[in-house]
Amino acid sequence: MGQIITFGEVLLRISPRGNKKFIQSNIVEFYFGGTELNVGISISNFGGNVKHISAVSDDFIGETAMAYIRKFGVDTSSITLSKRPLGVYFLEVGAVIRPSMISYNRSHSAFSEIEPTKVNWENALENGEWVHWTGITPALSKGAFETLKEGLKLARQKGLAVSADPTYRSGLWKYEQDPKEALTELLHYSTIFIGGVNEINEVLGTNFGYDNDDFIEASKQLMKAFPTIEKVFDKIRTSLNSSWHKIRARMWNGTDFRETEDLDITHVVDRIGTGDAFAAGLIYGLQKYDDYKAMEFASAACALKHTYEGDVNLATVKEVTNILGGNITGRLVR
Repeated sequence: MGQIITFGEVLLRISPRGNKKFIQSNIVEFYFGGTELNVGISISNFGGNVKHISAVSDDFIGETAMAYIRKFGVDTSSITLSKRPLGVYFLEVGAVIRPSMISYNRSHSAFSEIEPTKVNWENALENGEWVHWTGITPALSKGAFETLKEGLKLARQKGLAVSADPTYRSGLWKYEQDPKEALTELLHYSTIFIGGVNEINEVLGTNFGYDNDDFIEASKQLMKAFPTIEKVFDKIRTSLNSSWHKIRARMWNGTDFRETEDLDITHVVDRIGTGDAFAAGLIYGLQKYDDYKAMEFASAACALKHTYEGDVNLATVKEVTNILGGNITGRLVR
C-alpha cells in the first residue's frame, strides 16, 4: 500500500462528560480530530502509510495536536505552524430522543489562513498513491479551496487515486464562493465518490429519490457528468433515536449494484467521526479486497466507531474482520 494523503483542518473538540449539557457541568473532556484527519488516523490504525497536510497553532495546543497525530504513526512533515489558534468545536452529546448539538469556533483558525504557497504539493505527494478530500475543507476559506484544488490537480497528473466525500454544510461557506461550483470543479479531479443521493443531487441539481433504482440512476448521471469517477459508495444510516442506529452501505461501480446487510448499533457511545470511519475503511479496503468486500469492511468499521469515545476510530483490521465474520455479541475476549 502506497502513502495515503489527507488534507484538512485539525480541530480540538470540547465536551461535558457523558450526556450532560454545558450548563450542567464545569468538567469537560477534549479530543483532537477533524474530518480528514480522522480518516488518516483510522487508515494508519489499519496499518496504512498516511501523511496529513494541515496547519496548526504555534503554541502548546498545536504541539499537543502534533504529538497526538504522530502517536498514531501519521506523517506530520507537511503540517505548518501558524500564529492563529487551533480551530475548536463544542459538543453536547445527546441521548435517546435528545439530539447532539455542535457549535464551531473555526472562522479565524490556523487552518483558515492556509494558501497554495504554504503547501509544497510536489514534495507532499512524492510517495503518494491516494489522496482523500471532503467538502468540509473547500468550505472553510478561499485559500483552503485553492490549495486543495492545486493538490488534486497535481495528484491526477501523477496518476494517484482521489476519493471525494463532498459533504455539503451550508453553514461553513462564509466567503464569496458558490459551493456547487467549487465542489463541481474538485470532482473533476476525483476517481471515487463517497456519498449518496443527497450529495449527487447537490452537485448535479437533480432531485433523485432514495430507493436503489434512483441511486443507480443518480450514480450513472454522476459518472456521465464526471468521467473520472469510477465508483460510487453510499453509507446509509437509519436513526431510531440518538442512541440506536442501523448502518448499511450500497455501491455502483459502473456495472454492478451491491448492498450490505444492516448492522444494528443499539447503544451509540459516540457518533462523531463515523462517516470518516466508513471512508477510511473503504480506502483501505479498496486496496486490499474487491469492491463489495471493501464496502462491507467500511460498513463494519463505521459501526465499530460508534463504540469509541472521541473523533477517531481506534479499530484494528482484526476487530473489523471479526464483525464481518459475524462476531457481534460483544462477548469478553480472553
